Amino acid sequence: MKVYQAQFGFHDSVVAAPNQAAALAAWGTRQNLFVEGRAKISDEPDAIAAALAHPEIPLRRAVGSKEPFSLQPGLPGVPEPQRQAKPKLKVAAASPRPAKAKPLPKAPAADRTRLEAARAALSAIDRDRLQQEAELRERREALETEALAARRDWAKTRKAAEKALEAALRAYRAAGGDP
Repeated sequence: MKVYQAQFGFHDSVVAAPNQAAALAAWGTRQNLFVEGRAKISDEPDAIAAALAHPEIPLRRAVGSKEPFSLQPGLPGVPEPQRQAKPKLKVAAASPRPAKAKPLPKAPAADRTRLEAARAALSAIDRDRLQQEAELRERREALETEALAARRDWAKTRKAAEKALEAALRAYRAAGGDP
């Protein structure tokens, strides 16, 4: 098995396959990405290890990240915008002051109770969503592990059944039967 790597949209993808045609089939493309220079043999040790652990299954990660390749990667991070410095204002020379105006009456202090309650509610909603996402991620990983184990069991059972079929066919032919 060789490990091939290509970029699709916002994700880098790797797949362990016996040849380029199998890699293209696993990626679901008929376009020969190798001829176009958009796919290549991977030389990244972590990518190779991950791909060989899941043969012929494309794994992805966000472009430019150093996260491990997985079946369900996150979205690429967006860098924070650079903050622009505030322009420095020049102080103009003071002009002669006009006669003193009457000061405005002070407004009563605003009640912040509703504002703080709304902020607390929003924070609680965000905390709940983060917890839900963590639980869903754990369940998804458990299902992926279970699916991989089921796929391996199926392959093992099928291989044993194929060997039994071949042995039965050989015995049948040895006894003089037509296939």
